[in-house]
Amino acid sequence: MPARSPADQLREAIVARVRSTFNDVESGQQPVPPSDEALFERDTPIRMVHADVVGMMVGGIRSLLLQMLHPHALQGVLDHSNFRADMHGRLRRTARFIAVTTFGHRDDALQAIERVNRIHSEVTGTLPDGTAYSATNPRTLAWVHVAEATSFLAAYKRFVRPEMPYAEQDEYYRQFAVIARGLGADPVPETVNEAEALFRELRGDLRASPEASEIARLVLSQKPEGAPPAVQQMLGTSAVDMLPPFARSMLGLKKPGFDGLAARAATFGAGKTLRWAFRQS
Repeated sequence: MPARSPADQLREAIVARVRSTFNDVESGQQPVPPSDEALFERDTPIRMVHADVVGMMVGGIRSLLLQMLHPHALQGVLDHSNFRADMHGRLRRTARFIAVTTFGHRDDALQAIERVNRIHSEVTGTLPDGTAYSATNPRTLAWVHVAEATSFLAAYKRFVRPEMPYAEQDEYYRQFAVIARGLGADPVPETVNEAEALFRELRGDLRASPEASEIARLVLSQKPEGAPPAVQQMLGTSAVDMLPPFARSMLGLKKPGFDGLAARAATFGAGKTLRWAFRQS
């Protein structure tokens, strides 16, 4: 067997590091194998967007920050999640759900959706003002979905494919709507224009709070196992830079200045490196 070249060794090290970040390799967990019998066909917009690791990381952080501005979503996390002690575990579970529902066999995808629905049925309680909340509330789920979809797509366009045609962006929303409806979200956008309109409408449900700002700080200071601290800081800065100004203000975050430009360039470079490594894998 010929000796591996330095480039091969570097590629294998990068791929192994990323996989260990998103999968519990110590317990034998393996990456989700792409299936030809998934909910979505290969090389369609949702599979292209969700396949880009760096874009999904930046979009995921942006999405979490936006979601925590919704008082019902925030209270559900405060009351029913151990995110403070297990932020990395939450990251892994969310990433795996997205991977299974996007790339896995359709039976596995539907089982994953049903599993989340069962968990959501147990997430109930009251806000500090006495208002009841439930993780099955269609409007709350609609905000969680539109925060995710707009964030993932925005990061993909910024760091991977700025020229993505509107027709493919619309198709991305139509495809992602399948998962959102399976989780009970309503209304669900199916086009760029519908997503932008729903985002503006649901913005009225959001509230600034010390708790939302606390979670924002925790999200931005997390250090996932296997990920160098500088990489997490780069991704977090890029995510904050992409937030709408109103969201930064509500969370008590400042728009990155020169650091934002540097993080954007570094994030772009990291994305190119990872795409090279995984294409050769």
